[in-house]
Amino acid sequence: MAVNTTPSTARSFWPYFVVTGSLSMGYGSLFTLLAEFRDKLGFSETELGFIIAVGFLAGFIAQVGLARFADRGYVWILVHGGVLIALVSMLSMAMTDEVWQFTAARFFLGAGTGATGPAIRRILITRDPPNMGKNLGTMGAFDISGFVLGPVVAGLLAEFINLRAPFLFMAGLYLLIYMWIFRLDLSAGATATTKIPVRRLFRIRPLNSGMLAGAAFFTTIGVFETSWAVLLDDLGASTLIIALSISLFALPMIPLAPYGGKLAQQKGPMRVMPYSIMGAVVCMLVYGFVEFVWVLIAVSAAHAIFDAFTMPAGQLAIAISAPTEQAAAAQGLFGALGLIIAGIAAVATGAVYENWGAEALFTGASVVMVVALAGAIALGEELMGPDGRSTKEPAPASS
Repeated sequence: MAVNTTPSTARSFWPYFVVTGSLSMGYGSLFTLLAEFRDKLGFSETELGFIIAVGFLAGFIAQVGLARFADRGYVWILVHGGVLIALVSMLSMAMTDEVWQFTAARFFLGAGTGATGPAIRRILITRDPPNMGKNLGTMGAFDISGFVLGPVVAGLLAEFINLRAPFLFMAGLYLLIYMWIFRLDLSAGATATTKIPVRRLFRIRPLNSGMLAGAAFFTTIGVFETSWAVLLDDLGASTLIIALSISLFALPMIPLAPYGGKLAQQKGPMRVMPYSIMGAVVCMLVYGFVEFVWVLIAVSAAHAIFDAFTMPAGQLAIAISAPTEQAAAAQGLFGALGLIIAGIAAVATGAVYENWGAEALFTGASVVMVVALAGAIALGEELMGPDGRSTKEPAPASS
């Protein structure tokens, strides 16, 4: 496989980052409206948790079932199809007020995002391997940038127009993105010539370490995204303050995620993630026991700094552990495992918060994160050396 690693190649990735950032913008806009769904549409906390969880489940199905096709040369179809499906889902959310209809639309939004992400990450991994950590981190920064802007836009549109306006705005943005991607080169290196079962990836010990670290990270995502708006609403925060808090949570990740990916490639992913995940655990514990809105927002900013290192380090751990012919499948598996964990966490979050409160919710989530991290450390010896490797190479997927 011939790889172009010139600086111009690295710079040319920004249009792909914009695509993923735009999808994340719509994804993030939904979470800041959860309290509005409860107050204006009468959805319960448990129903809100289920709506979020269904999106995670859809992403899981898409990434497990579809990511492998990016390795076989279908990146174009996955990217175009994913954006189009997300567009239709936003239009659907703008025209409904029933739980089951929101649930169906959320499912397709998760599916569209899940189909697109691994395909674009394969482009980054195969075109510029020496800088994959930085590039994956930069893609993560664009994702977070979209997540920062989405809540602000959604909050303003919902506050000054109506609850439908954010979804119509995002549908219009996705239409522009869909027209734009026809101009992009969606080639992604040599494609696999044989069908390699995804389950073979589980034979790679360091890849399993990265999966467990990802499990800890996505537990945070599932719990935080499902409970944060409701938690602050219960403490008296307005919709705009909730939107601002989500933006402030994500803001430090924008400049730090590329650096986090670069550091993980230089030092090794498992020399970075144990510290960043434990920092996030401490923040999660604070959320359950502090009742001052601005203190919680300040702690969430510190939490974002830790996540800026965890997120790209986890993706890098998977990228350097998997064979190139399964690059997208491995990224899809990583994302899918994380999404199903986040989905389970979302369902549990709604029920636990409704019945036992914030203390039980965030304490339980912290315990789960520590257990997952312990497993990642036990399996992660080969992810502790320079460039993310020890002197012993990971076992091949076919072994």
